[in-house]
Amino acid sequence: MRYLALAADYDGTLARDGRIDDATEAALHRLKASGRRLLMVTGRELDELHEVCPQLELFDRVVAENGALLFDPGRREEIPLAERPPDRFVRRLRERGVGPISVGRVIVATWVPHEHAVLETIHELGLELQVIFNKKAVMVLPTGVNKATGLEEALRRLGLSPRNVVAIGDAENDHAMLHGAECGVAVSNAVPSLAEQADWATAGGRGAGVSELIGRLLDDDLEGLSPRLRRHDVPLGRDRDDEEDEYRFPPYGVNVLIAGTSGSGKSTMVAGVLERLAGRGYQACVVDPEGDYANLPGAIVLGGPDAPPAVEEVLDVLQDPEGAAVVNLIGLSMPHRPGFFDALMPRLQELRARTGRPHWLVIDEAHHLLPRGREPATPPSGFGGTLLITVHPESVAPEILGAVDRVWAVGEDPARTLRTFCESIGEPPPGVGPTRLEPGECLAWDREPGGRPPRVVRSIPPKAERRRHSRKYAEGELPPELSFYFRGPGGRLNLRAQNLVLFLQIGEGVDDETWLHHLRRGDFARWFEQVLKDRALADESRGLARDLGDDAGAGRSALREAIAGRYVLPE
Repeated sequence: MRYLALAADYDGTLARDGRIDDATEAALHRLKASGRRLLMVTGRELDELHEVCPQLELFDRVVAENGALLFDPGRREEIPLAERPPDRFVRRLRERGVGPISVGRVIVATWVPHEHAVLETIHELGLELQVIFNKKAVMVLPTGVNKATGLEEALRRLGLSPRNVVAIGDAENDHAMLHGAECGVAVSNAVPSLAEQADWATAGGRGAGVSELIGRLLDDDLEGLSPRLRRHDVPLGRDRDDEEDEYRFPPYGVNVLIAGTSGSGKSTMVAGVLERLAGRGYQACVVDPEGDYANLPGAIVLGGPDAPPAVEEVLDVLQDPEGAAVVNLIGLSMPHRPGFFDALMPRLQELRARTGRPHWLVIDEAHHLLPRGREPATPPSGFGGTLLITVHPESVAPEILGAVDRVWAVGEDPARTLRTFCESIGEPPPGVGPTRLEPGECLAWDREPGGRPPRVVRSIPPKAERRRHSRKYAEGELPPELSFYFRGPGGRLNLRAQNLVLFLQIGEGVDDETWLHHLRRGDFARWFEQVLKDRALADESRGLARDLGDDAGAGRSALREAIAGRYVLPE
């Protein structure tokens, strides 16, 4: 499910004349029976609610006083979320003839036309307070406190994200709540400004509108409203041939494949996409076999070269709706990585079913973790919101590829990558000729119904640049075909270096003739440039070959220093 909770205003939304009618109460029971959570978010004070709303225990949480007070009906626990304005503020209002005045745990409230006296008193006393209107009610709260902030705190305590919430209201003070929710709904009796902002307006008013929304939630999880939620779409970049044409993708329910040759910018593109998803509040879990995302900003990295990750550690991090996890498998040998992935996936599916998170699952090296001919042969339930990354789409299980909605091909021959993808799933390829891409570009193809034909998109680079693949190349395990082999003159040796640490260790141990043989032939430089995609390091190697002479010891030291300056090496 996309929507795991309903947040509803009270007066004018759930209630008519201060009461919830029987039909609305029955609809709330149906919502709860579906497994969804129910929250009330109101400007009322808690004591008033106890008097007028006998259904309070139906709600998992009540956010009262316009976001300033949190109440747990099950535990009868009240939690103020801000400090009440000082007593001198209330005294001064009364001295000025403002009344009636209601003082809650945090909120101070009165009515129009006293708003001018309230604002003048705030200015006179130099207080950091704000005034919020709810039709004719005038509410005074600490700056930054509103229904959206109160709802966020309530959801955090329930382990839910605003990205899995639909909110409904009717008045000016509901603007922030509707904007902060994944889907914002206005009842038909809402003030015009709220109805204009909302993603959808019900045909019915008050409780009838809430019941109408609940009916749609139970029918199709608001799938029919998805076209109205384009405000959440995430930009990948802009059309190379039309800078005004921004390429965007929906943040829910789509599966994306990024495929192309090594060193073609897949990891940088993914880092940019994850950065923008996080900025919109979507949680991600990255399964990272080679340590490519060890420096992903804002994420907690689990596992490393000497400490394989644990499934429970991953779940602990993801319990926090704001926590992103990178599951670094570099400490596991290649044969053991698919087994760990198979153990992790059911637990992530279970978490998604319960909380809707992680919103995105990123699977790097998908051809190793979801290979052709290996179980599971069908996409797991809840597979939507998945980003697959691979060099070899033909090696990924075709059942998995068949669930892909969008393909972003990168590298030297993106048209061929699209053809290979289509051949793997037995579909005709889209009509596209030879295409040359510049760094940071991809050939984007939307397979979904009504999708546009393939086009070249210039992706938005991540704001936080990082040293590319540093840990992967330093301590990871490159496959045999990408490893460096010390063979020496005449091929008398066959010593494999599958990362830079081993490259340096073996280089220290071989004889001078072997080391100089590879340096002078340009073997080091070719490996650095073609596999590590590090042209600067390749140039330094060529410079050593040109200027070094016969001092292999000095060459080893110089090359080690050059590598250590670019990559994270163990002590």
